[in-house]
Amino acid sequence: MQEEVNPQPPDPQAGITAAMAGLDGLDGVPLAEHVERFDTVHTELTAALSTIDKV
Repeated sequence: MQEEVNPQPPDPQAGITAAMAGLDGLDGVPLAEHVERFDTVHTELTAALSTIDKV
């Protein structure tokens, strides 16, 4: 019988940093594309923050 190895939960700080990187260079992106970038960052932040215990 093999023991199950529980992988460590993802690091929320790394997810937050990666999500925020999606805003890099935003000033060079056409205004029409800002909403899509913000939506992507919001989704990634939501996923990262949901990995924090007791949330």
